Amino acid sequence: MTDAEIRLPAEAHDRLTAMAATERLSLRAYLVRLAGMALPPTGGGEQACTALAALKAWNGYDPSPEQAEALDAELGRRVAEAVTG
Repeated sequence: MTDAEIRLPAEAHDRLTAMAATERLSLRAYLVRLAGMALPPTGGGEQACTALAALKAWNGYDPSPEQAEALDAELGRRVAEAVTG
């Protein structure tokens, strides 16, 4: 396996190291696992459609385009808040 150097802010490094430690992993092992969980650029759309179909069948969840946009914005806001602490 070829190694790569990644430059990131010290705060992000510290946060990732702490997250890895909670799972008793080295930072390297944690990042390898995290990279394996990432969806390929084309894989997310199909998975999202499957999830929406399952939710609709299970409980009738079927947001309008406006509702979906508002939910996406809220999710983006929460992720940004979690990342910046």
